[in-house]
Amino acid sequence: MTFKTSYLHLLVAFLFLATSCSSDDGITIDEEKPTITINYTDGFPQACQELTKGETYTFKAQVTDNRALAAYSLEIHHNFDHHTHDDQGEVCTLDPIKDAFNPMMFLENYTLEDAPTFYELNISITIPNDVDTGDYHCAYSVTDETGWQRRTSIDIKIVD
Repeated sequence: MTFKTSYLHLLVAFLFLATSCSSDDGITIDEEKPTITINYTDGFPQACQELTKGETYTFKAQVTDNRALAAYSLEIHHNFDHHTHDDQGEVCTLDPIKDAFNPMMFLENYTLEDAPTFYELNISITIPNDVDTGDYHCAYSVTDETGWQRRTSIDIKIVD
């Protein structure tokens, strides 16, 4: 094959590829993260709330998405080292820094069926009697169908 023929084949292939691709294929890309809030009457827990060992609480948050929600999670972990999360608004009075001996550790993931755009998380948890008292974080997370995620964390305290 001559250089001219090879060049012509390459040019035809490039033009074919360039014209077969389209930036307007009718698919709308979801660029919006879901939302999550505890800032309503039944939202629980609220910032700086004290939870008593041995008691059962219903953790509630509202989540929404412009298209479809897929999953959510709830995590409770100690904050004995005074670490923070970037979305915490209210500042609570913290106990002195201490070592963890038997901290409460809770992490559960849940899948949402039927791709709702609104859902109220409703999770009952009993605070074990044998966990360390002190400062904790309650962290909610929600993921939409396309993988966007939003988290929010709340300072709480476990007491006797």
